[in-house]
Amino acid sequence: MNHNETRTLWISVAAALFAVFLLYSYTNERSSELSKKFGARKSVVVASKDINEMETIDESKLTVDDKPVDFVQPDALSEVDRAVGMVALAPIKAGEQILQNKIMEPGPVTGLSLQVTPTKRAVTLPIDEMRGVAKLLKPGDRIDLVAALDVGHAPNQHREVKTILQDVAVLATGLKVVNELPRLFEHNGKEDFIKNIRADTNFNTITIEASPTDAQNLIYILATSPGSLFVTLRHPTDHTPLTMPETTIESVLGRVDNSTISNSIRAPASAGAAVAAPPNLLAPKMAAPGTKPKHKKGGFVDL
Repeated sequence: MNHNETRTLWISVAAALFAVFLLYSYTNERSSELSKKFGARKSVVVASKDINEMETIDESKLTVDDKPVDFVQPDALSEVDRAVGMVALAPIKAGEQILQNKIMEPGPVTGLSLQVTPTKRAVTLPIDEMRGVAKLLKPGDRIDLVAALDVGHAPNQHREVKTILQDVAVLATGLKVVNELPRLFEHNGKEDFIKNIRADTNFNTITIEASPTDAQNLIYILATSPGSLFVTLRHPTDHTPLTMPETTIESVLGRVDNSTISNSIRAPASAGAAVAAPPNLLAPKMAAPGTKPKHKKGGFVDL
């Protein structure tokens, strides 16, 4: 390679380096201009898949993306956890930002079905002040269900009380799915007053969540002895299951220990036990030989 070729080569290399330098400088300048124009970047939650209207949002449909602050829409969420479990009020396309005003918690507007856990069922139970903890219940409470059933056949027919379901979620009290408003402004003639909705106890039913089998058993009890179900209220953090023997008139009076009750007269394990007409608990009467015992209509008397 002669002297002229070497000089040409070095000139070409220098020109290439100078072009790279110019490109680098231009890129930095444009980046600075864009940063000044659009500001800093911010994390925002966007839909990774199409979300249908009234569909419950889960983590598989969400992702987090960094966008310039000027491109982030008002009310856009920055944390995935704030969108998981919410319901889309309108269709959301993939890549669209998740806005607070396009989602909401399951409630009266979205209906009750979205609050029911998959594989479970919602079933409504009648209550009153005595059987329903004085109606001091609200959606979201955890309860136990206690049944007072008549089991066995004469002359071994007897009443047993048994906790049949534990740690059950209350989905609704009457028509109230969630407590959205603590107060209601009402007109009464020329006077205005505020009613405290949280203190409303006009409901006569509660709707709970149960497995299909438990729901079927509960419906059997309601169909045969509707007054036999009682509610006990749990602390919201207490989810401990308990094993308790059934209660009979003998165990209440201390005549026999629950653990010694014969298996032949134990309360059935499920809520679908056969319900027979009860004798008088405090003064049981035996049917005379050769005669049929008189059955009381309704199959249940209050303890």
